[in-house]
Amino acid sequence: MNRVVTITIAAALSSLAFAGVSRAESLGMNSAQGIEQTLRTFHGNDFNVEQVHNWRNLDDETTGPRSAPERSGQAVHGIQASIDANRSLAHRLNNEGVDVRNIVNAEQAADGSLTFYVR
Repeated sequence: MNRVVTITIAAALSSLAFAGVSRAESLGMNSAQGIEQTLRTFHGNDFNVEQVHNWRNLDDETTGPRSAPERSGQAVHGIQASIDANRSLAHRLNNEGVDVRNIVNAEQAADGSLTFYVR
């Protein structure tokens, strides 16, 4: 009986460990490194483009989305460079009339789709 309890506890702990790894990965998918890696390897067509008007005044609903925090200049450059490195993504964005130099942020949703924020 002790053996069954021990195996059950070990299985439960293993499940928790895997759940923790999965959760940590999802939290980092929109970090600077996470989004850059995603942009370099993204091959889907599931993306949209949102206009950002003013990052400074987040109390006014006309200033842009609250869900996309402002990125540093270095992070914006990293996003743009990652898109440039993915020629098929850069081409698809260009076909949609998006200039990569105007992209100031990108986020990946849980379903794998991307949102690009342009100024």
